[in-house]
Amino acid sequence: MKRIFLSCCLIVVLSSCTSTKKTIQKGLSSTLSTPFYENQFTGVLFMDATTKDTLFNQNSTKYFTPASNTKIFTLYTALNTLPDRIPALRYIRQNDTLFVQGTGDPSFLHPYLKDSTAFKFLQKEKNIALSTGNFQDSRFGPGWSWEDYDYYYSPERSGFPTYGNVVLLTNGTETPVVPEYFKDSVIPIANKTNRKEHRNLFYFDAARTDTLEVPFKTSDTTLKAVLEKELKTTITIVKEMPLGSKQTLYGIPADSLYVRLMHESDNFIAEQLLLLSASETADTLQTQIAITNTLDKLLPNLPQGPRWVDGSGLSRYNLFTPQSMVHVLERLYVELPRERLFKIFPSGGVSGTLTDWYEGNSTPYIYAKSGSLGNNYCLSGYLLTNSGKTVIFSFMNNHFKHPSSEIKTSMQQLFEKIRDTY
Repeated sequence: MKRIFLSCCLIVVLSSCTSTKKTIQKGLSSTLSTPFYENQFTGVLFMDATTKDTLFNQNSTKYFTPASNTKIFTLYTALNTLPDRIPALRYIRQNDTLFVQGTGDPSFLHPYLKDSTAFKFLQKEKNIALSTGNFQDSRFGPGWSWEDYDYYYSPERSGFPTYGNVVLLTNGTETPVVPEYFKDSVIPIANKTNRKEHRNLFYFDAARTDTLEVPFKTSDTTLKAVLEKELKTTITIVKEMPLGSKQTLYGIPADSLYVRLMHESDNFIAEQLLLLSASETADTLQTQIAITNTLDKLLPNLPQGPRWVDGSGLSRYNLFTPQSMVHVLERLYVELPRERLFKIFPSGGVSGTLTDWYEGNSTPYIYAKSGSLGNNYCLSGYLLTNSGKTVIFSFMNNHFKHPSSEIKTSMQQLFEKIRDTY
């Protein structure tokens, strides 16, 4: 009798779950079939994190331009390649000279990261030889928009970045130009661009704006000059390190970079994380080394192999499927403690790029990474339902002409339906 009762209960539960999934599928299908979505390309996958059941699937095996959803793959790469503290630099001491090699660490003198480990280490030295030959990548990623060279979100990649490879210009402060090396390279007038394309000559109209962040052109000459001014010592640039075993100086906690990467959608940190990851598996700082290692060794069983060319998602060459996004999100969900994972991802209505969207009734119900380019908006992450379930999802929208706020509003309505009914 007891066995019959339990069997009946199980049937009722399964019937209820099936009915709920059908309701969700019908609701999402109905919405995504409206004229609003007619002329754009939309891919969606919702999966129960525990049972692995698919709640809804539309075009999830098709390729989309992911924009900053690419950073989910960058995060996974870094988490599985880098130690708990970031390798700040590698060095060999020979006689009275310290030979130093960059690792791609973005935190050196970074205005927001505030880590001084490497700076204090170098400050004690009198003779420093900086090897720059291990950086063998382009300053911009493949497919980046060339006209973005003077915008804050598009700093150049480099092997030994300083100040985030950005000049910070502020009005009415004690240090109006940071780094100070560029103080004589700022013209106080309005201009259609913030910097000369091929020169470190900047334009800043203090009457129109209080703060401006402008990427500077990187080079060995500029790096040498900035370091000499900050460290107050002579720097010699060399192409190669001397023979011998290199030691590693470890700096900022890795999670500090991961939180900024995801919350602020920091493109510079994304690019440098792939260079850092390459430095852990090879002696060359090259983005493709990290990407190849991840696809071949860390994620060999992706449902659909992506076209992946950079760390940030600035490139429109990137192509990923919603199904592959969910695959990596599931790996993160299994491999990381829930509290740590949800701290790294922005939360709806609370933090990062989701501060103004997907707000919960009392606590966040969305933990996800957004991705935006012109006419594209994607969101991939985790949805917590009122019944205590976790849903892993990827919702990708390409080629729409609506304002992105209308896309987000429609998505939010669908998320709330799943939250309230599943």
